[in-house]
This record gives sequence, structure tokens and C-alpha cells, in this order.
Amino acid sequence: MNISKVGIVGAGQMGNGIAHVFALAGFEVMLNDISEDALAAAVDKIKGNLTRQVSRGKISDEGMRAGLANIRTTASLPDLGACDLVIEAATERETIKQAIFEDLIPHLSPETILASNTSSISITRLASRTDRPEKFMGVHFMNPVPVMELVELIRGIATDEATFAALHEVVKQLGKTATSAEDFPAFIVNRILMPMINEAIYTLYEGIGSVKGIDTSMKLGAHHPMGPLELADFIGLDTCLAIMNVLHEGLADTKYRPCPLLTKYVEAGWFGRKVGRGFYDYRGETPVPTR
Repeated sequence: MNISKVGIVGAGQMGNGIAHVFALAGFEVMLNDISEDALAAAVDKIKGNLTRQVSRGKISDEGMRAGLANIRTTASLPDLGACDLVIEAATERETIKQAIFEDLIPHLSPETILASNTSSISITRLASRTDRPEKFMGVHFMNPVPVMELVELIRGIATDEATFAALHEVVKQLGKTATSAEDFPAFIVNRILMPMINEAIYTLYEGIGSVKGIDTSMKLGAHHPMGPLELADFIGLDTCLAIMNVLHEGLADTKYRPCPLLTKYVEAGWFGRKVGRGFYDYRGETPVPTR
């Protein structure tokens, strides 16, 4: 399968990062979002990140210009109809993802591959709601996409070998490493990472340590580059809660029960860095613990 034109649905944190790496690798990219403001912000973000890569000697000025020239934006989902591959990178809510695929499918070629950047939701279930489960896969990029080297490839029960091989080759063309994960809740990375973050939140909830104490302990005691609460804020507490709920519901094991404090922060709208407050308050010059 020859993939040269790639559509990306969702221009948020993950979508703009995915657009960035595909465009830089020479693919034609059509970035879609329902919000024109989100699309404009995404292009500005990509320009800023590419400029930073130039300043660090990672890419050339010519490479940056070529990458930007490969990106087009649209608020109209049917405009993605000519793409060889469409990757959904919308909010981590299954109903939203299903609605996107339902609206998109009538405009696609029968050969178009569909993929979801979901970090936890069943690929088999998402694929079953489309007209092409054999051409549907999970392609889970890590955040921030331009920096992180790994992509999880997840086959649904109906995914055919040609689709897997095509997307494995695409990941190589992006200069990243693919790992194959089975289609079970949260796959590999988040199956391991999210319970650790959830346990760190329980450690805070139970008064065993403070926000700063927990993060410092894991950075200096386990050599983690970021503390678990700082990392949760970076990922988004709403996303962390959504993944823990998928694990808890999908595996029916109490060890995956989301910490009540995580739920409380999400109820307050304190989702982390993207809104200015989470386990840290980011509205000043330096982040300050909120507990």
C-alpha cells in the first residue's frame, strides 16, 4: 500500500504533533479540526517547534520550509477523502471517535486506511463501527510527538497483515520505532504508566507525601526525568482519568480504581498544564504545588 497523503482529525496537542512529524518526513498532510482557531493555533505551534529544531541543529532551514509546505488545513471533514491514511487524534472519548468515523467514511476511497491515536480504547470495538475493520488500526504516538521515539501499533481482531505492514513501514519513514501491542485496555505504555501515576496520586491523597516530595522522590530516587504528578499534569488529568476508567471497566480489577483525588481535580476543571492548574499552578513564573 503506497501512503503519501495523510489526513489527521484533531488539531490539539497530539494532532499538531502528528502533523509535524508526517510533514517533516515528506508526506502531504491535511490537518482537520472543527475549529478554525484551533487549526491556526496548531500551525503556529508547528512553526514554533520546527524553528526550535532548526536552532538546535536537528533540521535545516530548507527542511523546515519543506515541512511547512506539506501542511494544509481544513475545517471540512470531507476534504480528507483523497487521503491514503486518516488518523483520528480527537478527545479520548469513544462516542466522539465513533461519530468522527461515521461522518468520515462516506467520503473515503475503499482503499483508505483508518487509524486511531487512542491511548486506551479498544481498537476492535472502534473498527467494528466502520465499513473497513480489516483496514483499521491503532497508531498510538507518545507525547510530545516530535520528541518521543516510540509508536505503539495495535491490531484489532480483524486487522489484516497488509495494513499492519503498511503502517509499520510508515513508522519507519517517520524515523520512529514501532512496538506491537495486543488490543487490551491501555495497550503497553499506559497499562504500566497510568497505574503508577494513579498510585502517586493515592500517595498524595493518603498524606504519605506532598506534591513536591513525591515528584522529587521519583526523580532522584528512581531517576525519572519527570515526577509522576508533574507528568500527569503534562499529559492532562482528564486524559489520565479517562485511561484509568478504561482500565478499571475493561479489566474489572480494583487495583485500577481511579484515585478519588484525581476525579476531584478533573471535576474542578484542573486538568494540568493545558489549563494552567493541576497538581501544580502554572499561572506564575514558576510552577507552584496546589497541595
